[in-house]
Amino acid sequence: MPSGIRKFLAVIILGSFIFPFCTVMVATAQESGLPIPRFVTLRSDKVHLRSGPGLRYPKVWIYQRRNLPMEVISEFDTWRKLRDWEGSEGWVHQSLLIGARSVIVTAETITMYAAADEKARKIALIGQGMNGRIDTCPKSTDWCKIRFGDFEGWVPRTGFWGVYDQEVIE
Repeated sequence: MPSGIRKFLAVIILGSFIFPFCTVMVATAQESGLPIPRFVTLRSDKVHLRSGPGLRYPKVWIYQRRNLPMEVISEFDTWRKLRDWEGSEGWVHQSLLIGARSVIVTAETITMYAAADEKARKIALIGQGMNGRIDTCPKSTDWCKIRFGDFEGWVPRTGFWGVYDQEVIE
């Protein structure tokens, strides 16, 4: 058999052994398929925001409070590029994020009501920097039901960050 044909067959045979492993590597490097942008929440009390998608990239910020809302603006493999309520951006590993929804108060204060109506009984004044968990943001109203610590009630969709305009959360 001529040497050219032997080389060609060797490449084909070697490729048939290597190709299945290459496809497995490609399959694990796919994105989540979830919409971008979207909101997520920090899972841990200490989360490092990095300048790139990997441990070799330097830390640019350290978040030290769990349940903060973050906006996913890009994905690469198991890394998510995030934006916080102040506009800082960086990369975090997906294992440090959860899909539960939270908000952070950006106004000086927001008023929580017993119902989705400003004429309803006032429950609490929530101060700037407080974060809470979203229960629901119905389609038919400009209000969200949110829990801040032991308080649960309705707040207008202004003065906090973590929900898109007209977004429905059920």
